Amino acid sequence: MAAIPRRETRPLSFWLLGAVFAAFVLFLYGPMLAIFVLSFQGPEGGLTFPMRGWSLHWFAQLWEGIGVIDIGAALRRSLALGLTVMVLTVVCSLLAGLAYRKKLPGGSALFYVVVASLIMPSIIVSLGVGLMFRLIDTGLKTLFEAHAPSLAESFTSTLGMFSSGLGAQLTWTLPFGLLIMFAIFNRFNPAYEEAARDQGATPWQALRHVVLPLIAPSLVGIGMFGFTLSWDEIARSSQVMGDLNTLPLELQGLTTTVTTPVIYALGTVTTVISFAVMGLTLLLVALWRRRAAA
Repeated sequence: MAAIPRRETRPLSFWLLGAVFAAFVLFLYGPMLAIFVLSFQGPEGGLTFPMRGWSLHWFAQLWEGIGVIDIGAALRRSLALGLTVMVLTVVCSLLAGLAYRKKLPGGSALFYVVVASLIMPSIIVSLGVGLMFRLIDTGLKTLFEAHAPSLAESFTSTLGMFSSGLGAQLTWTLPFGLLIMFAIFNRFNPAYEEAARDQGATPWQALRHVVLPLIAPSLVGIGMFGFTLSWDEIARSSQVMGDLNTLPLELQGLTTTVTTPVIYALGTVTTVISFAVMGLTLLLVALWRRRAAA
């Protein structure tokens, strides 16, 4: 008769580490879950538990608008800026990664300059970018007053979402994209590219038909990373957006004036959009890998 295998007993350290991990997950996602639940409060509900009914009342009020703030316009601005940051992050990171495959004069110094943006306080970066554009404003006004008075009267500022705001956010996303590209090309096997060249492919054909398909899932990940970093960025955007605000900045302002669950409804909507972007990214990566395997 065959012996019954003895069940392995988990050591105490396993359960202790499991409890720490469970507490970490609860600490990380518990507030998000609480906000999600409280956003479905009834019309008489408040900002805390216990719940007073269930309804979509606060989502409907969010759709109608919150005071003088146009949430829909802020949402569209954040989406447009996030998509722009995503595209530029992917393109610039790819080009930089390709350039760093060969030894560049001054490449190490340039790399450290780019990565230094990650260790600088975000608010300092925002203040620096804002100050730089204000100095540009002063110089342009002086130039226009001296040579083009009509332009001086109509000129307002170079500060804006797609000028200073875009630049400030790229100081946050590009270093991450560059680091990811370095990791990708460090494990990239150049033999595939060399084989294509031996078969008569031009450098552009080798890049298009060999390199890009192999690293495409990673590029999708960089794009998702760039979009999500832009989507919830506050500190680096606080001093550089000019007259228009992104959705996170509007949300930050609402936390001091709105005292109803509509603020939770807004948080739920923005969180759902973030998870939708991540889900779409994972779907694209899975489809790309299935296509490559086929």
